[in-house]
Amino acid sequence: MDICKIPENASKCSGSTMQCFMVLSTQAQKISIATLCCLFGTLCVFENSLVLYLIFSSPRTRKKPSYIFISSLALADILASVIFVCSFVNFHVFNGTGSSKEAFLLQLGGVNTSFSASLSSLLLTALDRYVSISRPSEYKLLMTRKRAWIALGVLWAACAAVAALPLLGWNCCTLDSSCSELFPFVDHSYLWGWVCLTLLLLGCIVCAYARVLRRARQHAAHMERQQAQGGKQSSRVRMDVRLARTLLMVLAVLVLCWSPVLVLMICSLFSRPSDRLRKAFAFCSTLCLLNSMVNPIIYALRSKELNSSLRRVLSRFRRQPKASEESPEAESTHRSSVVET
Repeated sequence: MDICKIPENASKCSGSTMQCFMVLSTQAQKISIATLCCLFGTLCVFENSLVLYLIFSSPRTRKKPSYIFISSLALADILASVIFVCSFVNFHVFNGTGSSKEAFLLQLGGVNTSFSASLSSLLLTALDRYVSISRPSEYKLLMTRKRAWIALGVLWAACAAVAALPLLGWNCCTLDSSCSELFPFVDHSYLWGWVCLTLLLLGCIVCAYARVLRRARQHAAHMERQQAQGGKQSSRVRMDVRLARTLLMVLAVLVLCWSPVLVLMICSLFSRPSDRLRKAFAFCSTLCLLNSMVNPIIYALRSKELNSSLRRVLSRFRRQPKASEESPEAESTHRSSVVET
């Protein structure tokens, strides 16, 4: 099937031209995309909501800057999942072309803001781990809750500002410039800038993790010498090594899920993508949801504090049915005590 060619005149910004970007031609492809989006999106919202609950329900975890950054990552993944699934399924599955250019760019800006904030939250988490493992004695002075919230505020504001540029005028309709072959109304140069910014963030994360892992290896060697003495420093080093490995797993999943999308974007910037590549891009886009879904699983498996909080929540739910079956009076007493508290 031939590629739907985008006209070079002003009609390239019309609503009918958006049909050229609907590359799913068969019902099986649409069902597959809808199934993947709904499955990954639902699990992502549930898991990240659980992470937020576990963090903020514990006074110990919600005060730590590292978990503040993780909560930002979870919130960004929730927003990205909701906005991405609704807009992506409506566009590719239900062929929703009724929205205006502004509405489409607003949805695209929401997706870009959320995914960029997710990526930037990982960068802050990596920097937090580097400070913690390289300067442990000064960590509490350097990384305070106030500084963590300020960093997150700047991060989200910067991501929203960059994502809003197409809506504010940096689009091929307003500038009468060449449009992207993968996104309607998106200027070719803006896509170049967004890809370069994403690659820069990934490069900074890789550099930060490389330094964290180098410090972790040094601490692991030191831990072996301290294990015989059984001191507290050995436990601290063991915790840093565990967190470094956890963050490495997050980074590996991030790169594996985002690299196909970025590679196809870069290819579209140098040459006109074929119809097959544009279909591959549509399916590879769902890997971003997979990344957001896998992150909470890694935290639950590797973080002792979140793991213990999850066990407490599960045990609480298991005890409540037993108490209600064995003693109805106990349930009423429990409720009254909760109200008094």
